[in-house]
Amino acid sequence: MSISSVTVTGGAISSSEVEAVARSRARVVLGDTARARLGAARVALEAAMAEGQVLYGVNTGFGSLARQRVSSDQLRQIQRNLVLSHAAGVGEPLPDAVVRAMLFVLVASLARGFSGVRPELVERLIALLNAGVTPVVPAAGSVGASGDLAPLAHAALVLIGEGEASFGGERLSGSMALARVGLTALELEAKEGLALINGTHLMAASAALSLLDIERVFAAALVAAAMSIDACRGTDEFLDPGVHLARGQHGQSEVASRLAALIAGSQIVPSHLHGDPRVQDPYSLRCAPQVLGACLDAIRFARGVVERELGAVTDNPLVFADREAPARRVVSAGNFHGMPLALALDTLCIALSHVAGIAERRVYYILAASDSENRLNPHLSPIPGTHSGLMIAQYTAAACCNELIGLATPASVSNIPTSAGMEDYNSFGAYAAYKVRRAVERLAQVVSIELLCAAEALEYQRPLRSGDGVERAHTSVRQVVSRRTEDRPPAPDIAALEALVLSGCFLG
Repeated sequence: MSISSVTVTGGAISSSEVEAVARSRARVVLGDTARARLGAARVALEAAMAEGQVLYGVNTGFGSLARQRVSSDQLRQIQRNLVLSHAAGVGEPLPDAVVRAMLFVLVASLARGFSGVRPELVERLIALLNAGVTPVVPAAGSVGASGDLAPLAHAALVLIGEGEASFGGERLSGSMALARVGLTALELEAKEGLALINGTHLMAASAALSLLDIERVFAAALVAAAMSIDACRGTDEFLDPGVHLARGQHGQSEVASRLAALIAGSQIVPSHLHGDPRVQDPYSLRCAPQVLGACLDAIRFARGVVERELGAVTDNPLVFADREAPARRVVSAGNFHGMPLALALDTLCIALSHVAGIAERRVYYILAASDSENRLNPHLSPIPGTHSGLMIAQYTAAACCNELIGLATPASVSNIPTSAGMEDYNSFGAYAAYKVRRAVERLAQVVSIELLCAAEALEYQRPLRSGDGVERAHTSVRQVVSRRTEDRPPAPDIAALEALVLSGCFLG
């Protein structure tokens, strides 16, 4: 689906829209309804201020300094100071796509009209996105509660003419980047600095992008598993729908159905139906529906959490413009807490480690060539001994899986309090989001290795053909990787297949 523009209406946004903006394929437009909501919320906030209400982060300090009152002549200064002081991130910069996605999720959240910022602030953020100015944001610094404070502060620096940004392939000061696109630094009004940095926008944006990649990689993982079934001369008996109906797990049934569809019409399966002494295939083949189905269920759980977050307001305090009681128009609470996302992302990492782990086991089984009923050369070597074939591809898959084991350790289960104990239970969801991005990369590489090996092993079954779905996938593999007739570096082949996997080629 091609998206050339996205209108922010104040409703939910989709992962596809996030990706289109993140990849600079779509312009952002602020809709009239959202502009009206922004105006109404701003009026309500200013009314509460005029009534003399004490409002967190508006006329008080922040975090453990919330008991400190701020005079009316310092309201602008504390918002600027907040952005400056909270830009404490470290490490390598986040990818531009993640930063752009984060800004777009921030825009959509602010436009829902609960943050009390001026329409001008949202329009300026949109102007940065549409002009291609991307703040330089260090990757580490968020604890995933009180919002993704440090990353969002680095992004907000550019808005006020500070910090650094990338534009046109250059890394520039924030003020110079603004000047290049004809914008000036924005002076923040009351509450606006806090609204810019207080929310789950980094972890939500990163998760949305990762889930789109996961959908592509998981589809390729199913194709690789189906190709391996015939490459190993396995049976299709374990895909019997009755087996999975008896278990009653939705993901398991769907995976079994999809695998069966991919090998439907195979000439290889019936060729060894009789006289084959094997009674059962290894778990990596026979239990693929159970393992991958459980992973699919976990992925869908995480997707539901992220989709809800893409329609959320995660600021604090929140402004309710339509309430009659003045004392309840501005409410301090905790929607900025990232635990819903952190748990979902930690679950995703565990699921991805299993998708990769069972794929690596099939790679091992193919390359071991230990089954006397499937005459494969060891390591799929053209001439065993003289040529090593794909021996070391399995080592690489094993190394990736080892890293995935570490990435599957949850970020959210260990806690470190912040802000002198006022913020005493954090989610660490931003690190969970980082781990998912890394896990998707490693999973795509393991799946690519299985495709490489399974496609090569399928050649040993010729002239028999697999099912139409597998054969279409095999043709796609052969368009970027030729059959091995002698040793050559596997790395370029793995990279070519990884690009194919992430392109969505196997979505069907």
